[in-house]
Amino acid sequence: MIRLLLSLLLMIPVLLFAQSKEELVAQIKDKPTEIATIRLIQRAGGYDPDYKELKALFKGLDKKVRKSTEGKIFERYLDALKKSSVGKKAPGITQLDLRGEPYSLQDLKGKYVLVDFWASWCPPCRAENPNLVATYAEFKDKNFEILGVSLDREFGPWKKAIEDDKLTWKHISDLQYWNSGAAQTYGIKAIPQNVLVNPEGIIIAKNIHGEALKNKLREVLK
Repeated sequence: MIRLLLSLLLMIPVLLFAQSKEELVAQIKDKPTEIATIRLIQRAGGYDPDYKELKALFKGLDKKVRKSTEGKIFERYLDALKKSSVGKKAPGITQLDLRGEPYSLQDLKGKYVLVDFWASWCPPCRAENPNLVATYAEFKDKNFEILGVSLDREFGPWKKAIEDDKLTWKHISDLQYWNSGAAQTYGIKAIPQNVLVNPEGIIIAKNIHGEALKNKLREVLK
């Protein structure tokens, strides 16, 4: 209870100063010559950013801002979003599993694969895990797999969370936190996030959870 109260207290300043997407877009358009505006574009993208929308906002910035170091970094992020969008070939991922051996998304070719980006330290991820466990139990024998990609920093907590939450699918990580190579390749700035890949390696959905994920799997795994 104390932890919950502290969390709520910490959230109050964020809630008080939260801006709507419309307000953020207006601010972005009003300050095209400021490098800090790049961060506003990131915020406007929210949890599930739309590549085309962010690209249009970015193109509206002054050329000097777009060509700055921050601008070039943001362009790489936009490129990652584009390459990992629905309809695109899923970018390759190879990291170490719990045994310290390399494992790749490519190793699951021929199956429907949910690439799940999460971490042991992420409360929303841990809250979502029971839903994933139920989903896996229902579909694991129907050509469906999950590949857990962790943004953890330490091996111990990562392994313990997998055991505690009974996550019986394959798990990989480079233990680089937000510098995770896989997260950067997929433009991941918030977790939990996921992509659903078909047997041909094409992304067919992004960021679907709970019943929405089950319904999508029922649709494709007929």
